[in-house]
Amino acid sequence: MFSRSVKIFTLYGFDIKLDPSWVLIATLIVWSLATQLFPQVRPDLDPRTYYGMAIGAMLAFFASLVLHELAHSLVARRFGVEIKGITLFIFGGIAELGGEPKTAGEEFWIAVAGPAMSFALWLGFGFLALISPTSNALTDVLSYLSTVNLILALFNLVPAFPLDGGRILRAYLWNRSGNLLEATRKAAQAGTAFAYMLMGLGVLSLFQGREIAGLWQVFIGFFLLTVARTTYQHQVMKSAFQNKTVAAMMTRDVVTVDPDQSLAALVNQVMLRHRTSFVPVVEDGVLLGYIDGGVLAKIDRENWPTSQVGDVFYELNEDNTVSQDLSAEALMQRMTETGQRKFLVADEHHLLGVITLSDFLGYLAILQELNTSGPTFKTTAPT
Repeated sequence: MFSRSVKIFTLYGFDIKLDPSWVLIATLIVWSLATQLFPQVRPDLDPRTYYGMAIGAMLAFFASLVLHELAHSLVARRFGVEIKGITLFIFGGIAELGGEPKTAGEEFWIAVAGPAMSFALWLGFGFLALISPTSNALTDVLSYLSTVNLILALFNLVPAFPLDGGRILRAYLWNRSGNLLEATRKAAQAGTAFAYMLMGLGVLSLFQGREIAGLWQVFIGFFLLTVARTTYQHQVMKSAFQNKTVAAMMTRDVVTVDPDQSLAALVNQVMLRHRTSFVPVVEDGVLLGYIDGGVLAKIDRENWPTSQVGDVFYELNEDNTVSQDLSAEALMQRMTETGQRKFLVADEHHLLGVITLSDFLGYLAILQELNTSGPTFKTTAPT
């Protein structure tokens, strides 16, 4: 999700990263605090003081976000759920989970940890502001941090997936039904409704002349909508492919090409005739590698008749080959991480078939068309 993020430090074994989009929200927060909020609550200070207060408040706010996500991460690690890191980005912060909790109880405690930390920070900052002997710029910053952490906690507790409240809702539904997919579907529906409501309020704000607030609500709503839908689709795929291996979904009857064949013959006699752009290269029953449309795109068309497959194909290696016993979930994860969508299925240099993203999607489409809702889609976990 955050391929351009930059690691800034490590905290309790978790990499804390910044996405470039963070710069935009950090700048906006500093500007709004220095030119609007702080001058209103404490007039007659010079602009440099306001900006100093704003920068300090912004950094402390994002530190609060890190602590919020750190709470999620520590509890997740306690339950054995992998955390890839904590990333600050334009919409706040996110703990990147490398897997799903195994039970509804784990889901609940991981989800509730973040808001609990934000409530603790609300009380902590509020207490420091309260015991301050004099009212000054520092107490204004502490009061702001107390308020913003309260807002953060309450907003995250809205029962709309993927917010923490939505995950708590999913944990409740999962515990009640024992069906993670159905719980995710209902929680995602709540998240979708909330996202549309937020975007609607944003559009209304635009018509009322509050452009920045309106746009912000629309953007956040769109982000929540996208994540809710993506998470549900991911869970559908995970449930569908549970206990499945590559052997169950690969294409076995595969057309191949000889390394001595010309590229022109490859295109006309193999790719166009069989409507495929991914072709294994085999010689005397021995799998050598593959050739695809990407290779052809790099070669001038006029050179196709005189160029041979054996001169340009990709050789067989562990990056483009998988075992037929590999789990479907593991291969989907590999596709996500590497961006590669097509693989050879082989035993040593013996071709067994090919597996592509289209095979996964075709398998899933058939299941959905048949409206499969039995054991394939049921994921039961005790609390």
